[in-house]
Order: sequence, then C-alpha cells, then structure tokens
Amino acid sequence: MIPTNIRLIATDMDGTLLNSNHEVNESFYPVFQQLKERGIQFVAASGRQYFNLEKTLSDIKDDVIFVSENGSYVVFRDEELHVQALPKEAVFEFIRIARQIPDNYLVICGKKKAYVESDAKEFLSHLTLYFERYEVVDDLLEIQDDEFLKFTICNLKGSEKHAYPHFKHLHADYQVKVSGPIWLDISHKLANKGVAMAFLQERLGIDKAETMVFGDYFNDVEMLQQAGHSYAMENAHPDVKKLARYTAESNDNNGVVKVLQKLLLAPQSV
Repeated sequence: MIPTNIRLIATDMDGTLLNSNHEVNESFYPVFQQLKERGIQFVAASGRQYFNLEKTLSDIKDDVIFVSENGSYVVFRDEELHVQALPKEAVFEFIRIARQIPDNYLVICGKKKAYVESDAKEFLSHLTLYFERYEVVDDLLEIQDDEFLKFTICNLKGSEKHAYPHFKHLHADYQVKVSGPIWLDISHKLANKGVAMAFLQERLGIDKAETMVFGDYFNDVEMLQQAGHSYAMENAHPDVKKLARYTAESNDNNGVVKVLQKLLLAPQSV
C-alpha cells in the first residue's frame, strides 16, 4: 500500500539507490524534483564519506541531507548537524586487532579525510568508490589531527566470514556492522543510520509514520526500524529483508525510483 502522508525519505546508496556500477539512474532526478516540490525532505544515508556523497549527488547537493559514515556525520548545505566520533584510543586498539588478521586493508574514516596504509591497486580501486579524500600514511597509529568517525576494514575474501568474527565481541560497546560483501565498519555505539534518522525526525518534526526508507545491508537495519514504511531491496541480504515491511525491486531494476514514482502518483493527503 502506497502511503499519502510521507514527509521524509531516506535511502542507502550502494546496493540500493545506485546500480551495480555505482551509478544513479537518470530517472531519479525528475522524481527528486517532484518530491522537493511537494515539500518532502530527501536523505542520502550511507557508509560512504561525506565528500564522496556530495560528489555523487552534486547536481542536487543543496537539497539533500547527507547521513555519512553510517550515521556518524550528518551534514546539510555544508552545515554539520550531528557528529558522533570514536575515541582515538579505541580506534588504535581496533587497528592492533585487525593487523593480526590476514588480507585486511584498514581505513580510519576521519572528518577531514580517510587514512590508509596501503596503496595496493586492488584495494584502492574499491576505496575510491566510497572515499573522495584520502591519504596514504606510513602508520595509522600516528594519526592525531582529526576526528575519527568510523574504522573500516576491507577484506577482499569477504568481511562477514574473515573480518567480522574477530570483532563481534565488541557489540556491547560499539556498532560493528558488515556493511557490504568486503566491508566491516566499527562506529560509536550511538552512531548508526537509525539514530541519525531519529535526530532528523525530531529536528524536522516528522514522525515514523511519515518516513519512508530503503536499504539492503546490515548497516541499514536501524534505519529500516526507524520508519513506518521500510523497504528492503530485492537484492538485499536475506536477514535484512526479514526486518523490512516491504520489498522493492533490485537496485539494478531501479527499485527505489519505481516506489517513489508510485508515491507521487498516489493521491495526496489533505
């Protein structure tokens, strides 16, 4: 059933709004303009870096709220609305653990830029999809002059099997999320897309019943739970599908846009 009272829409990016080539379908933009004309606020919520999100949606960046780094950093029109950083010593401990695991590439996701120790092409080809600003350094443990929004591990053999088991014991104190097939993210306990959405709902005076969200992976779970109208993509992780109220067509079939088109065709509530 398509609702008629939606005032806030949030979507994950990779595997959700973006296709498998990490591209926005051109049909999204006229839909976005119609949503804007109706006064519906649009949120791009992602594990991606803020600067990367801003570039990806550069044509509409002034009208999009960016929830980046899995909810750790929320920005609208270059104004910081919400920051939830990690203690540096905690991140340094994560690095020490991760260095004991074979085939891991480590990323400190700072507010200014991301920091990595490897310039391996196979790693950077993935990193640059999600991070616009980054620096290759000799030792991540030496980074001090930045706020740490998130710690990320890239394991090309598979994050759920090869990285997550070494960090799952941290769930009580931190957000530990398998955010994609090769990515594991660790954030502050109070940093997730759901917390960010709750912050925005309170700030904008919008409740869950007026909120629609789309996602595909574990870092979207809390966001899906924060909306009365939650959609998992057809390509979503099976466990994530169980938690959403509805299913949208896959990201490669333009599932988000198709739902939004139906929303725009539905009679508006008075």
